[in-house]
Amino acid sequence: MSERGVLAPPTNVSGLGTIYIAGHTGLVGSVLHARLAGREGLRVLGATRSEVDLTDNRAVEAYLGSEKPDIVVIAAGRVGGILANSTYPAEFLYQNLMIEANLIHGAWKTGVRRLLNFGSTCMYPKQSPSPMTPDRLMTGPLEATSEPYAIAKLAGLGLCSAYNRQYGTSYITAIPCTLYGPGDSFDPVNAHVVSALVRKFHDAREQGAREVVLWGTGAARREFLYVDDVAEACEILLRAYDGPLAVNVGSGESHAVREIAALIAEVVGFEGAIRWDHSRPDGAPDKLLASDVMRGLGWSPRTDLRRGLERTYRWFCEQV
Repeated sequence: MSERGVLAPPTNVSGLGTIYIAGHTGLVGSVLHARLAGREGLRVLGATRSEVDLTDNRAVEAYLGSEKPDIVVIAAGRVGGILANSTYPAEFLYQNLMIEANLIHGAWKTGVRRLLNFGSTCMYPKQSPSPMTPDRLMTGPLEATSEPYAIAKLAGLGLCSAYNRQYGTSYITAIPCTLYGPGDSFDPVNAHVVSALVRKFHDAREQGAREVVLWGTGAARREFLYVDDVAEACEILLRAYDGPLAVNVGSGESHAVREIAALIAEVVGFEGAIRWDHSRPDGAPDKLLASDVMRGLGWSPRTDLRRGLERTYRWFCEQV
């Protein structure tokens, strides 16, 4: 066994019966749902918040017991950028912790042996060496601005590992880099970095603003992945991976936030100045993932950054 995990015997996802995607209307869940729906031999389930409250363990167990999925994907959760995390730390910790705990325990209780859980790069220590490897998890202090969310995600990883050890389940955790794409939230409070910048530059251009003020110094580096690419990675993981450690899913390239801001301004067509507010936090200095396991499974991203941003902005203009 590799210290990074092992390859499971190849499995045909299309013939696995029923898969439940918790969070099927979200950024990743919606793309994965669309990707798998219609596959021969595969029944794909999704339930809205009004149908199943994922923070209610009895509701989750009742739903899983009734539908009896063979696979559960946890793509649901309370998400957002630095502003949202700083504003609602209690909600980010409590809601994500409850969702993961209820789905993982409920899956085990109702006989689900295969589960894919999503982590986050904020699970890594703030000063983790780059590129980050799963063995660095829980080896140092977390970035303060995202600590509540990170604690919940680390607990989800720990739950998967504990159920695997004690009950022989096959529950795995994927840690994607910063995701973006059509279907993302462009809400000023809850948006991640790409969607927040798209919204900010679009509004500035529409209003004829001469400058845009952004948080931090722009020096922090981030790794970005288009949502369709991570959906493909999820299918590969469900089909061909089993192992004790989390699996990083990254593009392999990091960019300074100031570079991303300039590129998004160009895509949007904003021609004014960009000013950085150094009194605001940057977040972790670098978040580049070592994605060796995914490369070993034959996966690599298909969408380059500019093309992905252009598609994202086109969707924003059409839908938002």
